[in-house]
Amino acid sequence: MKPGAIQVAKGTITINEGRKTLEVSVTNHGTRSVQVGSHFHFAEANGALSFNREKAIGMRLDIPSGTSVRFEPGEEKTVTLVEIGGRKTVRGLNGMADTYMDERGKEKTLSNLKKAGWMEEAIR
Repeated sequence: MKPGAIQVAKGTITINEGRKTLEVSVTNHGTRSVQVGSHFHFAEANGALSFNREKAIGMRLDIPSGTSVRFEPGEEKTVTLVEIGGRKTVRGLNGMADTYMDERGKEKTLSNLKKAGWMEEAIR
């Protein structure tokens, strides 16, 4: 094997197998395109996006790592979300979660989203 070469195993890899998923309809009410990455806590995505943020708490896009979904102004599209795995801890982003995603953490995140006005149709 040469240095830097990639050795690929045979077979198929299924991402996010066995995790809870959810389909949500998202509309971009903003004037600019919005791009959301594969591991971004979706409930904290750009305020110009309108969707059920409560259901999206503890979820991220169900897409391959390193990819993203783009929402053009006025566009409505349905995306699939998947529960955040690993230690289920969300840090940073827009500061609404910053917690472990158990029921208490989800309640805290929902409260923060409401206080910040992020539960409205869309933040303009």
